[in-house]
Amino acid sequence: MLVRLLYASRAVDTAPAAIEAILSQSRLHNPISGITGILCYGGGIFLQAIEGGRMAVSELFGHIQRDPRHKDVVLLHYEEISERRFGGWTMGQVNLLKLNQSILLKYSEKPELDPYAMSGKVSLALLEELMATASIIGRA
Repeated sequence: MLVRLLYASRAVDTAPAAIEAILSQSRLHNPISGITGILCYGGGIFLQAIEGGRMAVSELFGHIQRDPRHKDVVLLHYEEISERRFGGWTMGQVNLLKLNQSILLKYSEKPELDPYAMSGKVSLALLEELMATASIIGRA
């Protein structure tokens, strides 16, 4: 059974090398577990959708909750799905520095990434629009 999980967290270390290390680890380990997804990072905040088998997604989310590189981990949305939305991605990345701020403003009160102030469904809609507008880099 396939599921999709959406969560937000804050980066403990916001240095570019630390963020790249998280992405690299995801791209290395997720394919082995059948995990696909998309990661949005900006202003020290991660917004990530992960898809895959129920056990694999649950195990990964548990790992993220215990990962000392993340804090304030919050589950935003969880659902059973019939097909993957991010199936072609082991882990895509959104570059918020190159993003049209009006996209963020469409979904939130301020033109900044703050999934803590959005519902899970709104956060997922934001990720889908970012994907549709080719705002995502690193489709590896």
